[in-house]
Amino acid sequence: MGEHATTKNQVFNLSIDMNPPAGSKCFDDDGRLKRTGTVWTASAHIITAVIGSGVLSLAFATAQLGWIAGPTVMFLFSFVTYYTSTLLSDCYRSGDPDNGKRNYTYMDAVRSNLGEAKVKICGIIQYLNLFGVGVGYTIASSISMRAIKKSNCFHKSGGKNPCHFNSNPYMIAFGAVEIIFSQIPDFDQLWWLSIVAAVMSFTYSSVGLALGIAKVVETGQFRGSLTGISIGTVTQTQKIWRSFQALGDIAFAYSYSIILIEIQDTVRSPPSESKTMRKATFISVAVTTLFYMLCGCMGYAAFGDLAPGNLLTGFGFYNPYWLLDIANAAIVIHLVGAYQVYCQPLFAFVEKYAAARFPDSDFITKDIKVPIPGFKPYKLNLFRAIWRTIFVIITTIISMLLPFFNDVAALLGALGFWPLTVYFPVEMYIAQKKIPKWSTRWLCLQILSGACLIITIAAAAGSIAGVVHDLKVYKPFGTND
Repeated sequence: MGEHATTKNQVFNLSIDMNPPAGSKCFDDDGRLKRTGTVWTASAHIITAVIGSGVLSLAFATAQLGWIAGPTVMFLFSFVTYYTSTLLSDCYRSGDPDNGKRNYTYMDAVRSNLGEAKVKICGIIQYLNLFGVGVGYTIASSISMRAIKKSNCFHKSGGKNPCHFNSNPYMIAFGAVEIIFSQIPDFDQLWWLSIVAAVMSFTYSSVGLALGIAKVVETGQFRGSLTGISIGTVTQTQKIWRSFQALGDIAFAYSYSIILIEIQDTVRSPPSESKTMRKATFISVAVTTLFYMLCGCMGYAAFGDLAPGNLLTGFGFYNPYWLLDIANAAIVIHLVGAYQVYCQPLFAFVEKYAAARFPDSDFITKDIKVPIPGFKPYKLNLFRAIWRTIFVIITTIISMLLPFFNDVAALLGALGFWPLTVYFPVEMYIAQKKIPKWSTRWLCLQILSGACLIITIAAAAGSIAGVVHDLKVYKPFGTND
């Protein structure tokens, strides 16, 4: 009974404390193999994690805010993300920054600095966010698959056929693929999928940027205005809501704090991991911001007020159709991998909790060896197979009910930005450094957190208003294109 209770209490804690062999050059101070990560590997991990499908909505976001506010807001989000990431990097070790106890995950850091109650709150927000990302990626992939079909249809008919297609078959196809990939038991077996996904994300982002530049060169003009989409094109109320939604889109594009501690845990020392991570964060946020500015601004310059919600599927571009097909195929391949990278931590949490709760259940704990000719036997776990399949089916059904990439992406960005990127890093840093309440530094950090909370509420409100507006004209499970 005592062992059962202990295991249950350790469900949130994936860390392993071991005593290092004395004088060993192969192990770190926690007994794990020497970490070999550098500034450059950490930067690469962050850039890979950040530059994803969120980049496709930045032209739309810039169009809502205009030439002044659009780039300014992007810069402010990059600064806040960089600053709070440096605070978070100081929380990798508890106590001494060079030799203190390591926190291997984001929630380990929350537990060490803020206690068990905050861990549960953080866990709920984190896992709801991961579930939402699964929905968002299913929607985005179906839009890209439909865009390939539509692009080819336009090409064959010379633009005469309206080419309306239902998204649902593509969502179901994506879900079927994810059911198969979700049976990969562990996160560490997904490394090859992550590499493929990273290459694909740079491919489609670069295509979007290149097509935006080509469009500007072709028309010979920079479209857009200083204040964004004009009243008349949209109503005053829509202008306000869409500006708020743009904040969520930009927040979604910058979201990576939740995996920062895990990346920091790959970095070697000396120098201290926090110093290395500060440099890596600066490099990666600078590169990402430059890329985002180019994609968002060139997309807006190309289309002005008519900038589509998704740069590669909004059909501002029709030719070269084969290049659009390649870019959209890259999006689908990237999202197949990204879905697993984001959902695997949620899968692992549920399975560890179930195993701790019912340790004597063969259905949950027993692996059945399935022979595969030419390969190692596959370890089939019935609980894992059934629960992960149900999870993918639920995300697919919700996606079919709410197939609005922009609104869903903005809502995910809004809900994850303040708690995970700002609130917890700020509170952990205050606890770690023992900053006195009402001191100048404490007040500045609280003002930053409060301002970001207001932005998050505004972005969430704009996103929900967008979903409500879309639902008025959308017929669930119908052809809505």
